[in-house]
Amino acid sequence: MQSDKPEHAPLGELYMALTRNKETMSNRVFVLNPDTTPLMPCTAKRARKMLEAGKAAVWRRYPFTIILKSEAGKGSQPLALKLDPGSKTTGMALVLDGKHGKKAIWGAELHHRGHAIRDSLTRRRQLRASRRSRKLRHRPARFLNRTRAEGWLPPSLMHRVLTVISWAKRLDRFTMLDSFSMELVSFDTQKMMNPDIQRQDYQRGTLFGTEVRAYLMHKWEGKCAYCGKKEKGLQVEHLLPRSRGGSNRISNLVMSCQKCNAAKGSKALEEFLRRKPAGLKRIQEQQKQSLADTAAVNATKHRLLDELKCFGYPVETGSGAQTSFNRQQQGYDKAHWIDAACVGDSGEQVQVKPLEPLKIKCMGRGNRQMCGTDKYGFPIRHRTRQKVFFGFQTGDIVRAEVLSGKYVGVHVGRIAVRARPNFKLETFDVHAKYLTALHKADGYSYSF
Repeated sequence: MQSDKPEHAPLGELYMALTRNKETMSNRVFVLNPDTTPLMPCTAKRARKMLEAGKAAVWRRYPFTIILKSEAGKGSQPLALKLDPGSKTTGMALVLDGKHGKKAIWGAELHHRGHAIRDSLTRRRQLRASRRSRKLRHRPARFLNRTRAEGWLPPSLMHRVLTVISWAKRLDRFTMLDSFSMELVSFDTQKMMNPDIQRQDYQRGTLFGTEVRAYLMHKWEGKCAYCGKKEKGLQVEHLLPRSRGGSNRISNLVMSCQKCNAAKGSKALEEFLRRKPAGLKRIQEQQKQSLADTAAVNATKHRLLDELKCFGYPVETGSGAQTSFNRQQQGYDKAHWIDAACVGDSGEQVQVKPLEPLKIKCMGRGNRQMCGTDKYGFPIRHRTRQKVFFGFQTGDIVRAEVLSGKYVGVHVGRIAVRARPNFKLETFDVHAKYLTALHKADGYSYSF
């Protein structure tokens, strides 16, 4: 667990999370009173001055939080946590409504591990099924004695809800939140897969093309499918042109820049990319991609909304098309945290400066499996109950000062521990005596 005591390390090392380059700005720094009650976030420059003057200490590295050494006033301004839920990545942004208007002061992108959970459960289910099919002792079938609570979601989907709520609670603990805003995206997969069904007039309202465009921007990551460039004003393009029998099915649509669209003209995809087999293969693989991610978002959106309402704050919702419209009208680049800042009616006029968002990746907290198995399900090794070795555990973010050898220098990263003091740090091994803990394992990895 994260320590509740301030860190005491050289100031030069404590400023790692406060650094910025010339093109981007740092996220605001969270501030706590001595009794750990939250205050309004401050700029990185102000946090550096308070640390240098000894008026504050570092409380937490990720997200960077300082704690004051003397009580401060609790003046506040409206502060909203805005969310852009996704199947693989959820964008988060803190938007401050100050005297100069609404401004995004903190951004982050939370990368989920729902696909890893699904694959792990699939492997475990396959092992159980193979054990029951062997000629061993009688094991009765267990498929008719299972009950599911109302509102049950598969673990891979519930993980997405729980991690977002976990970070909402964390930000509520470190800041003075007073409202939430969430994109309640709704992709109609029937419209996308077969827009030419009977009585189609209701499908072709003012938002039909906008929803399809928003989905294609998400699917192709806001890039041209042919050249891979990220440009403004991408166009919806048919892989098989309408003049040659192409349809409006979502599998026949891609995002294309003006130059590639004009160059392709009425050619089929194979004709246009016959000299680029790698690009052709990439587009065909993406073209056949299923709508599983869309289904995951549709399945979790209402559960996430209900969980946010439990905080007791006002919750604003907005559609995906509205978010895309707000972002394009203000001329912002495509990014998950920027989409979050532009959610809902409150996202129409938001100042979004080029921040350096915190990249948060869900890594898990280990497992309770006591014995590893081979691919046939037979035991191969027993695991130890001990997690902490020489004061460290897997997932800790550490600073290593290597004094000699091939990797001499200072390294910062996430470690994997062993019973012997030779731990794995990123791509090489390092002895425990060279390590200093910066951030205790909390189930996530962080980067900028």
